[in-house]
Amino acid sequence: MSGTVAHKLIESHLVEGTAAVGREIGLRIDQTLTQDATGTMVMLELEAMDLPRVRTEVSVQYVDHNLLQADFKNADDHLFLRSAAQRFGLWYSKPGNGVSHPVHQQRFGVPGKTMLGSDSHTPAAGAIGMLAIGAGGLEVAMAMAGQPFYTTMPRIWGIRLVGTLPEWVSAKDVILELLRRHGVGGGRGRILEYHGPGLDGLSAMDRHVIANMGAELGATSTVFPSDGEVRRFLASEGREADWVELVADPDASYDVEEEIDLSTLEPLIAKPSSPGNVVPVREVAGAPIGQVVLGSSANPGLRDLAVPAMMVRGRQTSDRVSFDVNPASRQTLETLAGEGYLVDLVAAGARLHQAGCMGCIGMGQAPATNEISLRTMPRNFPGRSGTKEDKVYLCSPETATASALTGVITDPRDLDMACPTFTPPARSYVNTAMLVPPLPGDENLDVELVKGPNIASLPSFEPLPDHIGGPVLLKMGDDISTDEILPAGAQVLPFRSNIPAIARFAFWQIDDAYSERASAVRDAGGHLVVAGDNYGQGSSREHAALAPRYLGLRAVVARSFARIHRQNLVNFGVLPLTFTDPADYDLIDAGDELHIAEVAERVAAGEPLTVENRTKAVTFDVDHGLSTRQVEVMLAGSLITLHRGATAPVAS
Repeated sequence: MSGTVAHKLIESHLVEGTAAVGREIGLRIDQTLTQDATGTMVMLELEAMDLPRVRTEVSVQYVDHNLLQADFKNADDHLFLRSAAQRFGLWYSKPGNGVSHPVHQQRFGVPGKTMLGSDSHTPAAGAIGMLAIGAGGLEVAMAMAGQPFYTTMPRIWGIRLVGTLPEWVSAKDVILELLRRHGVGGGRGRILEYHGPGLDGLSAMDRHVIANMGAELGATSTVFPSDGEVRRFLASEGREADWVELVADPDASYDVEEEIDLSTLEPLIAKPSSPGNVVPVREVAGAPIGQVVLGSSANPGLRDLAVPAMMVRGRQTSDRVSFDVNPASRQTLETLAGEGYLVDLVAAGARLHQAGCMGCIGMGQAPATNEISLRTMPRNFPGRSGTKEDKVYLCSPETATASALTGVITDPRDLDMACPTFTPPARSYVNTAMLVPPLPGDENLDVELVKGPNIASLPSFEPLPDHIGGPVLLKMGDDISTDEILPAGAQVLPFRSNIPAIARFAFWQIDDAYSERASAVRDAGGHLVVAGDNYGQGSSREHAALAPRYLGLRAVVARSFARIHRQNLVNFGVLPLTFTDPADYDLIDAGDELHIAEVAERVAAGEPLTVENRTKAVTFDVDHGLSTRQVEVMLAGSLITLHRGATAPVAS
């Protein structure tokens, strides 16, 4: 492999290791992105490290998740994050300014740079030629402190695009096609790189849609070239000076290759309750719906709301459908208003929500019981919407709007109207007033952190013991998401800065008595959980590792893990173990007593471990697969324990 955009980005930022597939590498990080659902913990971690000031080129703290202020908790977190941004030298994006991913692309993204974000959809920045990777908050905190980001060198998956999208088919259908082909685990251990003549018909924000949902494939990242379209986009944002060309060499080769003929695509939809459960819209057409939600970071562009506005102009949406419009950024909202699209949406029955994640993260906009909700959002994991037994489908803005008009799932090609043609304005409605710059010089050192009563200090983490044992409190299947391990939503998110409080909701979607049962055995040595393949898919939220760890979880035994969650488990001293023989999964039932001896000794030696199932009187082997660096973290009990005070910047 040589000459790919991904390889050029990696080689230009490689500070440790060699870029050979399967080897651990360390990358210099230029930018970081944090949001309020994960950022509160990141700022507490920076405080615990006593960091004087961030050492990245750009770090931005966004407030885009916890926006509903039903009581003091979220408002207190906003003030805390503002003070932390001032204290540690970050930009601060005020509540209402928009979702981190599109705002960052509009205002801060620079082709050729690396970015680490405490949000799994951080790879959206690959739309403009960045190498952007989602990670747990503690790893982002270490990057802010000037440390490298470590990961296993992925395979580069070249996806050649040819042809042109037909009418009524858009960028969302492109990524849904990949999910239809490969499912939610198809991108694990890979960076997706799009190339080919089909790129000419995709705008920078179209590419954002595709890069954003590469996370749903489990990919490490997604990259597009920085070409003439990226230059046009940055010029429209008044930032043409930030453009640099970054394209694959003519003879570039890829580890894995695939082609999508855009001209053959049709409207697609992901059925409940997985982004990988994709079928053509025509297969489910006619099913009554109760809600449509437009917007979020997965369809954040102006066209993604302008096209629906043109579709509903002079019409009214079905009287049984809640037509929710969720602009992804304040800039997009201002442009919708200035170009006349907003009045068409509102006149058609739109319920306009503030610029932010909102319904995507279950922060309001929960659907009615047993009613289908069509959303242009990236995920439809069980209960993520805020309604526990939800029926969420994922689709394009065209399909969602067509269905809002008819009251049933509708293939937009069946509408009695011409397909709208969208032409973007030559220049965006740029307004930077809600972006607060870092304090200059040493002024930040005098800032005190503002902590409300809901903000608790990080719990302490003891070193890895030599014996792990206890009951299996849960045995789960494949593709368990972080939304099921630690849910989001308006009820849970306000406790993100309070681990003891949020731990009450651990595994709530699977077993709402888990926290009580875990607390009962915590002092007796803790417990374990068992799972199938792709355990921990979805969000980067480190709370999905932190909360069970607080409740006494010391090991997870699974057939395989999602990348980010596995690293989060390591970062907080929870041992991720995989079955040496996947069939041994069947030797365990919930309630069995498992015991592992010589844990610290074998982990330190890089040796497999033997699990004794005392309930069934059988043993089986498991592997930890930890790198030398991960072993150090695990033995110390957490990454923050290992590196407390170690804030020297990485050499450039």
